[in-house]
Amino acid sequence: MIYWQLFLAFFIPGIVGYGGGPAFIPLIQNEVVNRYQWLSLEEFGDVLALGNALPGPIATKMAGYIGYQVGGVLGAIVALFATIAPSLLAMILLLNLLSRFKDSPKVKRMTALVRPTVGILLGVIAFQFFYSTWQHIGVYQTIFLSLIAYLLLEKLKVHPAWVIAASLGYGWVFLG
Repeated sequence: MIYWQLFLAFFIPGIVGYGGGPAFIPLIQNEVVNRYQWLSLEEFGDVLALGNALPGPIATKMAGYIGYQVGGVLGAIVALFATIAPSLLAMILLLNLLSRFKDSPKVKRMTALVRPTVGILLGVIAFQFFYSTWQHIGVYQTIFLSLIAYLLLEKLKVHPAWVIAASLGYGWVFLG
């Protein structure tokens, strides 16, 4: 019964909590503190503070922690699944719908309009990272790291994870 309650406690906020983590928090609080009384308001505040201190989506971190506190490892798994299940179901339905109408001229136009937007957004992010790096470590280090990364990725076909790890190592040794 506890696993079903955990599932409902995190699935319902996932369905009605449009807007991501900040929209989920009061809904999760209502379920965890008011309805099921697994945590006090103070404990919930501590979990929220801990969740905000760690990287990643707040709702999944809170679900994992609270699920573990209430139902152990299986409770954490159930709560995490319940948190991502609404988004997962929506994506499956949307992808199914898109694949069904993939030959439609309207869908082709829609995807044709989305691609350049995504490309521009990625370009802006890349420029912001490049500019920030330029400001923090200087022109020569930025150009050096950019050229080495380009050569490793494009010419030598090194996996990006290795290039990232090498860049982190370089930064730690020479810039840290």
